Amino acid sequence: MPSSVIASMEYDTAGKNLRVRFVSGLIYEYLNVPAQVFASMKKAISKGSFLNRHIKGHYEFRKVEE
Repeated sequence: MPSSVIASMEYDTAGKNLRVRFVSGLIYEYLNVPAQVFASMKKAISKGSFLNRHIKGHYEFRKVEE
């Protein structure tokens, strides 16, 4: 999953939440993301572009403090 912006991503199928860890170390969780949207993101050539176009501004989110 090489990306210049996203270090890793996890999807919780039960809660439909997408957790994205950015290269900067920040972690955000996007809520109620449909499984097919996550599947499309996994297939996208640019994960960061997909996130900006199809997730940010479309789903509620919260910053995760670790």
